[in-house]
Amino acid sequence: MPKNKTPQLKKPDTYEALVEEGMSKEKAARISNAQAAGTIDHNSKRLEKRSKIELLTEAKKIGIKNRHKMTKEQLINAIRGN
Repeated sequence: MPKNKTPQLKKPDTYEALVEEGMSKEKAARISNAQAAGTIDHNSKRLEKRSKIELLTEAKKIGIKNRHKMTKEQLINAIRGN
C-alpha cells in the first residue's frame, strides 16, 4: 500500500499569504519552502550580480512566463515580484 506523500510547508504563513493573493497552491508551497531554505532571496542586491542565464533559471523555478523575452532588468523585477 503506497503512502500518501503530502508536502510539508516550512513557512505556512508565507504560503497562506501567497495563496490568498491568488497564487496556485503548488507555486506558493514552492516559494515558501525555498524562502525557508534560504535558496531564494528576491530582495537581495545579489540578483544584479547574477548572469541572465542564472536569472532565467531562477525565473523558470518560480514559473515566470515569457521569461526568455525579458531583459536582465525585467527578469530581476519579475523575480522580485514573485
